[in-house]
Amino acid sequence: MKYRFLGNTGLRVSELCFGCMTFGQGFYGIGQVEQDGATALVKRALDGGINFFDTADIYSEGQSETLLGGALEELGVDRDAVVIATKVRGAMSEDAGNGTGDVNNIGLSRKHIMAGCEASLRRLGTDHIDLYQIHGPDDRTPLEETMRALEDLVQQGKVRYVGCSNLTGWQVVKANSLAGPSARFVSLQAYYSLLGRELELDLVPMCEDQGLGIMVWSPLAGGFITGKYRRGQDNPEGSRRTTFDFPPIDKEKGYDVVEHLEGLAKSKGATIPSLALSWVLQQRGITSVLVGAKRVEQLEDNLGAVEIEWTPEELAGLHEITSPPNLYPYWMQAMFART
Repeated sequence: MKYRFLGNTGLRVSELCFGCMTFGQGFYGIGQVEQDGATALVKRALDGGINFFDTADIYSEGQSETLLGGALEELGVDRDAVVIATKVRGAMSEDAGNGTGDVNNIGLSRKHIMAGCEASLRRLGTDHIDLYQIHGPDDRTPLEETMRALEDLVQQGKVRYVGCSNLTGWQVVKANSLAGPSARFVSLQAYYSLLGRELELDLVPMCEDQGLGIMVWSPLAGGFITGKYRRGQDNPEGSRRTTFDFPPIDKEKGYDVVEHLEGLAKSKGATIPSLALSWVLQQRGITSVLVGAKRVEQLEDNLGAVEIEWTPEELAGLHEITSPPNLYPYWMQAMFART
């Protein structure tokens, strides 16, 4: 395992981050792992050199945080030896999401951020969160209010670093222009895969310019790039995309990519998922790639991604068949760049 600095910070994190969305029962059927399984997965991740764990308060209504905290306690892990990331923004009760009941139990208001952080600390069984991320934008709350609340949490010692997820480039830059010196976003957690390369158009250059590290979620495109989904075949029973077909992808293109990876896997003695993960790690601006698993065997395969070596020709071949459309104004800017 190698370690990379998270953006322009001195914090070093493993190039694979263990994502705990599978912990607990719920969250669109993705959460299926109870405490024994969570502890076994966390142990294998640690043994594999992973020091970075990511979760969110909304994953199975807080169960994911509780199970991660329980696993670290059961294993006797030195708190300072791991980096724990979690998120705030989503509705923590169904009635809040519907605009009834506890209507403040959602969003990025000062009230919800402060309460959310305290609740996450209790569930995780820790006195601080290493990376506290807003899970997405909240158009109903002034951005100044959100950034001031995050600044206060850092000043109180409850949060070490602040990050964001699922924002546009202009939203990140605006937020950091309003942030105090210790609450600027140091990372962006975003979707990126061989079937979703839009990140390269604007967000990767923005992160490089602004000094943010990029954490990649769903590098296997919601499980599509595993080899389980094939052209002309029904989805495997119990597979994730059967009940939660997300993130959106071009499935015909996806079948082509899986077939291409299958050929590479045979020649390289690797698996389709490990190749897809390894490809993301080769791309510019990436700090860490989230891997999630329900079983230790899946995690074992994921860990193999850090050992794969590529030829320039192999990478060029994947680049050619997966390139995103050249949208405006990028094609126009390319014309200026040639003059």
